[in-house]
Amino acid sequence: MPYALLALAVFGLVTSTVFAALVLVAVPGYLRERELALSELAARPGFTPPLSLLKPVHGAEPGLEKRLATFFEQEYPQYEILFCARTADDAGLKTARRVAERFPQVPAKFLFLGGEPRYSNAKVASLELMEREAAHGILVISDSDVQVTPQYLRAVAAPFADPRVGAMCCLYRGVAAEGGIWARLEAVGMSVEMTAGVLAARLMEGMQFVLGPTMAFRRETIGRMGGFRVTADYCSDDFVLGNQTFKLGERVVLSHYVIDHMVLNSNFAASMRHQTRWMKSTRFSRPKGHLGVGLTFSMPFGVLGCVAAAWLGHPGWGLALLAWALLNRWALATCAGRRVVGDPSWFGVLALYPLRDLMGFGFWAASYLNRRILWRNQVYELFSGGKMRAVRYGETRDTVSRQAP
Repeated sequence: MPYALLALAVFGLVTSTVFAALVLVAVPGYLRERELALSELAARPGFTPPLSLLKPVHGAEPGLEKRLATFFEQEYPQYEILFCARTADDAGLKTARRVAERFPQVPAKFLFLGGEPRYSNAKVASLELMEREAAHGILVISDSDVQVTPQYLRAVAAPFADPRVGAMCCLYRGVAAEGGIWARLEAVGMSVEMTAGVLAARLMEGMQFVLGPTMAFRRETIGRMGGFRVTADYCSDDFVLGNQTFKLGERVVLSHYVIDHMVLNSNFAASMRHQTRWMKSTRFSRPKGHLGVGLTFSMPFGVLGCVAAAWLGHPGWGLALLAWALLNRWALATCAGRRVVGDPSWFGVLALYPLRDLMGFGFWAASYLNRRILWRNQVYELFSGGKMRAVRYGETRDTVSRQAP
């Protein structure tokens, strides 16, 4: 048994090192592209097509007013912001109105669904309504937990100077909005784990998806795929929209711009639910790729190797394997977390990320325990391909499965 565990540990360390190597190979190319994009942006500042910025909101969130204000402070000549919530008295919509009053020079519209959305993914109904009311041909979609600088919209618009581009998205660094160890662990996972995964996927197969916190599309591209309703029953609507764009033969671009993604889950339970939900959604959206994700983590195999080697009477070997795992994660965190997305926290990158890597493996394993998620106080059941359906009170798992979309 200890030899088998030791062999598994070494195998996992090798696969996670190969993954880290792929990321390290991808980083210089991405950084060169960033420099080129910045140069082109400086040389061609006049490319500023009018934009419609779509902002779904839902309830009161810590720091929402400050975050929304950054979207009104853009150094951009012509854009509008559309907000949408489920009801007219939504606290998030009220906050948006209050912020908009401070920036009368920026056109803003405030919309609401007026009841329960007809889609499993409520966000899609909001996007449909905002798209109908939007005035411009490029649609920028940004979540409510995102904060940006005044150069954001110029960076978002830049890729669309190429007529072959149908969509773009941005990498993001996690920011623990209210501090706390659980929020900081989740934030460093966003900065490092998410960035590393995107860069590796881009290196191997190109961009065939977008990232939800900020994504932008040509309006005609959304129309060609059948409108936002194509994602109505999917949990990972961002993945579906990006993948559909790719299948249409249009380019999907990963921007040089990095946004701040605020982590609002400061307590243990909320943070664990959020991260497990994300893992489950990727399991059903990309099942084959998600299965391989288990071999990209390093710390679980380092710990396993340390225990197995000590069991065999070779604690020095075990410490060497654990050191291998730590060096692997530190290299990944420094390149992806620090150099690419500019996470300012050395403590988060060096001290917290190895622990987050260990936790990430736990979330990955937990994603296979069941198919239910909790999202905005509603329980959903996930199905093949990433579709989901709300679970009504009193329904059993068998009942929901028979009624699956």
